[in-house]
Amino acid sequence: MDNKQQRVFIYAFLSRVFSETPDRAFVEDVSRNIGLQQLLGRETEDYFKFMDLEKIADEINVDYSSMFLLHTQPIESFVLDAKQEALVGLQNPVMEFYFRNGFEIDMNQTDILAPDHLGIEFGFMQTVVFRDEFKAQREFLETHLLKWVIPYLLGMKGMASTPFYRDVFDFTVEFLASDYHSLVELES
Repeated sequence: MDNKQQRVFIYAFLSRVFSETPDRAFVEDVSRNIGLQQLLGRETEDYFKFMDLEKIADEINVDYSSMFLLHTQPIESFVLDAKQEALVGLQNPVMEFYFRNGFEIDMNQTDILAPDHLGIEFGFMQTVVFRDEFKAQREFLETHLLKWVIPYLLGMKGMASTPFYRDVFDFTVEFLASDYHSLVELES
């Protein structure tokens, strides 16, 4: 798998991780993908190696629900705006960025209610990586993802009760910083 394919895969995986409550099929997919487990971290690898899949599915589901449905939602405007209001349409800077870069979202096709939800933002990155739109990738990381995702995930890590989410948070922080650095070097 080349670098572009890896990046597309990682952004797609992260979009899924933050968009939907993990179901049994998701847990089974992760359990079969040793390379992904190793990429995420040793704790995740051991978690899937030594724990029962049914128990993992239950724990990950509870962890997701507790963190992203009960306590907080991974929505940029909620994190950055003290009023915690989700702006709609082109009033939302993320939606305006999508529009400017030809990324269309049909909010009727998803249970997610905010265009600046982390799952959709990672989906946008997946698209612009696939399209080789390097300027859009770098700008979106600078103006959106790096401003809120890293502090948000570092804060959320203390709430995570499963090794899977703790490793996902660490991996995401490291990946975003590394991806941005690579894009900046590419432009030099």
